[in-house]
Amino acid sequence: MSARIPLVLLACGSFNPITNQHMRLFELARDHLHQIGQFQVVGGIVSPVSDSYGKQGLVLAKHRIAMARLALQGSDWVAVDDWESQQPDWTETVVTMRYHYGRILKQYQEGTGKDSGPTTNSHHLTSSSPRLKLLCGADFLDTFKVPGLWLDDHVEEVAGHFGLVCVSRGGLEPERAVHESDTLSRHWRNIFLVREWVRNETSATEVRRALRRGLSVKYLLPDSVIKYIHQHNLYTGDSELKNKDVLLRPLTKQTEMPVKTLDD
Repeated sequence: MSARIPLVLLACGSFNPITNQHMRLFELARDHLHQIGQFQVVGGIVSPVSDSYGKQGLVLAKHRIAMARLALQGSDWVAVDDWESQQPDWTETVVTMRYHYGRILKQYQEGTGKDSGPTTNSHHLTSSSPRLKLLCGADFLDTFKVPGLWLDDHVEEVAGHFGLVCVSRGGLEPERAVHESDTLSRHWRNIFLVREWVRNETSATEVRRALRRGLSVKYLLPDSVIKYIHQHNLYTGDSELKNKDVLLRPLTKQTEMPVKTLDD
């Protein structure tokens, strides 16, 4: 049997706040990829977006990073990385992927496998170079269809060069999203669709709504995260008004000078 390809999963997003469902995506994806026998998942990265993203109700990155680290403190293979969150401007997903892939390759080539974040399980690595894939929910694929949100060459690079692992969520149909996109359908072999049979409809939006109404969110978030939220008085009626009527930074940035492609 041929050696498995080492793989790191990267999840980008607001994580506002991180929920049990966010963490569950990693476990579902790892199980699926191990079952098909092609990959050995050696690490996972949670990368919260920067404050400049402009999404309504987005609390400060320092809080979202802290909550994510509390939530994942019991994981031995998924870690939180704050590089993206510390950038002065919103960072395109493909740029974040390039950064992490470069770091992963450097670590692998140096053969250290130590003290470099979540990709430290070097005893699993084979002679194959490690890969990086974007981990997402099924709703993420629909963002490729939003006018002005993605540059065409970025979609090509994410789907073609890196690849995606997409976990089904609710009534969404990721297969349809792939079928309806020429770019995604062209790279269908690099897109792994994972079915979640234990339905979990936890939404960070609904969690924030419950919190600002003084309702319980126990069992939707780790207790440590709930405690942090209450200690710092996050997700109130006032905080939800932050960035109200502000256009998302991706929609304004993509009209400016585009980021160079991987081949430039």
